[in-house]
Amino acid sequence: MLKIAVYGKGGIGKSTITSNLSAAFAVLGKKVIQIGCDPKADSNINLLGGEPLMPVMNYMREFDEDPEKIEDISKIGFGGVLCIETGGPTPGLGCAGRGIITTFSLLEDLNLFETYKPDVVLYDVLGDVVCGGFAVPIREGYAEKILIVTSGEKMALYAANNINSAVKNFEDRNYAKVFGIVFNHRNIDDEEKKVKDFANKIGLPIVGDIPRNNDINYFEEQGKTVVEGDPELDISKRFFDLAKLLIKSEEEK
Repeated sequence: MLKIAVYGKGGIGKSTITSNLSAAFAVLGKKVIQIGCDPKADSNINLLGGEPLMPVMNYMREFDEDPEKIEDISKIGFGGVLCIETGGPTPGLGCAGRGIITTFSLLEDLNLFETYKPDVVLYDVLGDVVCGGFAVPIREGYAEKILIVTSGEKMALYAANNINSAVKNFEDRNYAKVFGIVFNHRNIDDEEKKVKDFANKIGLPIVGDIPRNNDINYFEEQGKTVVEGDPELDISKRFFDLAKLLIKSEEEK
């Protein structure tokens, strides 16, 4: 099973990257689960025709009980992707990372992976800080490969460096490792040089290169990934290339 966590600064495009990767894996014939690990709970929306999914934490608050089956807290999206959102606490109350901890514990109780038997699991994780619940995919064996999404913007690179440092702190404990950087362009001055210099400095490859593209926005307005909207576009092929690279890395283990 290919287990991937996607980290990066808030607003950097993690959900776009993750959902298009999920769609690409699905088109390539893989059975996929995508778990959104952000209190905004919008990771899967473009796999679900633009329809929001009730997060696990909202379900537990609304019904005052744990869900009894996976179907209570999930929906099937494009290509058969099983979509789940952790959600978070009531705004202003509690720790957002607790939503991830609570959800992952619940998914274990419901035997999600044993029942569904996915080929690929993707975790879309808020990455400004890598502590508490937000570090669970790295520390608890849920993910094996980390993708760090960044642009050339100063704060995006700052967050990317923090994420890489956090993962390195866990390296001697057999936790997840960074697979590489996904460069999500914002078209700022000297952006390519800034990201390449950063990647060289920390010794990571740029495994995905996603140019700024109006087709992504066009299809997201329709509640779709660009991979679903038109898999033949050059931008869609970028996601297929990354998916194939990840599949190959798993096969060569």
